[in-house]
Amino acid sequence: MSAFFKKFETPFDTIPFDLIKTEDYLPSLIKAINLEKQEIQNLIDNDEKETFRNTIEALDLTGEYVGVIASVFFNLMNAKTDDELQAVAKEFSPLLTDHSNDILLNERLFSRVKKIWDAKANLNLSVEEMSLLKKKYKSFVRNGALLNKAEKTELRAIDQQLSKLTLSFGENTLKATNAYELNITNLDDLAGLPSFAVDAARITAKEKKKENTWTFTLDYPSFVAFMTYSENRVLREELFIAYASKCASENEFNNEKNVIEISKLRFKRATLLGYRTHAHFTLEERMAENPERVMNFIKDMVSHAKPVAEKEISDLQAFALKRQGPEKLMAWDYSFYAEKLKKDRFDLDDEILKPYFKLENVVGGAFKVAELLYDLKFKIRRDIPTYHKDVQVYEVQTLGGKHVGVLYADFFPRESKSNGAWMTNYREQRSTLSQDIRPHVSIVCNFTKPTDDLPSLLTFNEVKTLFHEFGHSLHSLLSQCRFQDLSGANVCWDFVELPSQILENWVEESECLDLFAKHYKTGEKIPKELIKKIKDSSNFHEGRNTLRQMSFSLIDMAWHTGDLSEVTSVKSFEEEAAKGAEVLPSVKEANWSTSFGHIFQGGYSAGYYSYKWAEVLDADAFELFKEKGIFNKEVANSFKENILSKGASEHPMTLYKRFRGAGPSPKALLKRGGLIIS
Repeated sequence: MSAFFKKFETPFDTIPFDLIKTEDYLPSLIKAINLEKQEIQNLIDNDEKETFRNTIEALDLTGEYVGVIASVFFNLMNAKTDDELQAVAKEFSPLLTDHSNDILLNERLFSRVKKIWDAKANLNLSVEEMSLLKKKYKSFVRNGALLNKAEKTELRAIDQQLSKLTLSFGENTLKATNAYELNITNLDDLAGLPSFAVDAARITAKEKKKENTWTFTLDYPSFVAFMTYSENRVLREELFIAYASKCASENEFNNEKNVIEISKLRFKRATLLGYRTHAHFTLEERMAENPERVMNFIKDMVSHAKPVAEKEISDLQAFALKRQGPEKLMAWDYSFYAEKLKKDRFDLDDEILKPYFKLENVVGGAFKVAELLYDLKFKIRRDIPTYHKDVQVYEVQTLGGKHVGVLYADFFPRESKSNGAWMTNYREQRSTLSQDIRPHVSIVCNFTKPTDDLPSLLTFNEVKTLFHEFGHSLHSLLSQCRFQDLSGANVCWDFVELPSQILENWVEESECLDLFAKHYKTGEKIPKELIKKIKDSSNFHEGRNTLRQMSFSLIDMAWHTGDLSEVTSVKSFEEEAAKGAEVLPSVKEANWSTSFGHIFQGGYSAGYYSYKWAEVLDADAFELFKEKGIFNKEVANSFKENILSKGASEHPMTLYKRFRGAGPSPKALLKRGGLIIS
């Protein structure tokens, strides 16, 4: 019997990673699918009159084993994959897609759900019950329940193709990332690079069995360090082009066909379901509601950011020329000279700050913030199995000792792990009549590994990244919902970033930094003058940063707001889409779409704007904390009760207004970013 179907003899029923083998996944999934099919059949065959409890709530409780197996499989596909797992995925994903369609296209099951939906006005449902009913009903309709038989067959075929293509997209991205190496053997070519970057490159080379070599890769910490500090412009250009053209070269990792085909199929699927485009389909279930509102939002951000960004780049060009830099700044020059200008203007750079941000201290600081705001404590557990030796596990408790959940933390890059940072769940929170089932949450990042001489020291942006993902985890950990489909971070995509992005604000406040920012050697607290410099420099190049974020949002919307049948060039298409939202010269080799995992593999298609949308929410919300005190318990309790604990039990705007007293205004974000004066 597979480990998935035995009683988990682990603390809090955590996943027994040490017992799961690659060969377990497919037979376990097949067995779990058959079990859920029987659960669905029992639900359909129930002779009693349809009620919310015996239909909608019963449906929410089906498929527990499918959920566990799928969450473990896909989480490890991102965090600890290999060729064997990727081979399994080619069968695993289509099986799961077919099974989902079997449920959502089951006419007898939908008939029961529709009867509850049609009678909803007379059922005296609670707000949360009504939210679940709407979500379940819409999930059927948005997956073809109202289509005729031929259309349903066509929809199944589209979903199967999309499942395979998105999987192929992700595999290519990871393999292309791992395939590239910048191997340096000449010490002169390391000029400008700080010791942490040089040491990390040496360790990478050793892991790859290379002697007297420093290896830089497309993993984000390695790439960013080289682009920021290397004095070798030729090598910066080489590394940048490798990064920007990932999966666009003429080799086996090329994703151009995948990008075009995924976009075409999404359009075809949306029109089959009666929507104008994929963006119309997607945004129906978002706060933004429609593409027109999103595009107006993006255009508004661009209109404020572009003049500021143009001035920033003009100043940067003048600064570079004074330092005998190039007459025309290119993309591979930007980070290098921006860091120099930032240091010149504020006497601040990552080399000055990193000694105060030892990873363990930053983690402890995040935990302390959660304690001060939400009365939580984090106890390390060494008796809970993990999938890799680098992963640490914590039991989360209230200060009174009540169990809240389990938190996994996976912080270092490896070849088996995707780039970036994310939060995910192994178990969702839900409540039954007899118990509150608590969540198991994981945060995954890619920070520089410690070396023999140095601990893992974070850049200030990485500190913000850790707090960001920790904010997501708090959204799940503090959930108090009845239904798992509505719990934690299961909210619409342009609301989900509020709990994560608001927590980033704390790391620019002295009250927070004083809790954990201390020199890794001396133990000295971060000096007040450095905190002031962090605050003073917080808007540095915010115009260009906003514009770049909006350029990616424009690319995303372009791929999902029209018929792509005439598109033949990914490069030309994205250049046209982002025209007017960039202030540096175009790089002919750059092709961002081919590795844009957020929209072609993750859940952000027609949704990349949501990061900036959520910044409007977080800036507006944080103003209340600033007004009352960043550790004010009254405000923190209100945020916990009205936002973090509620999941999707109510409409997000209702929840936000209950916390803030009014809807969000973009003025706070524009003011915070220095894009308007008042």
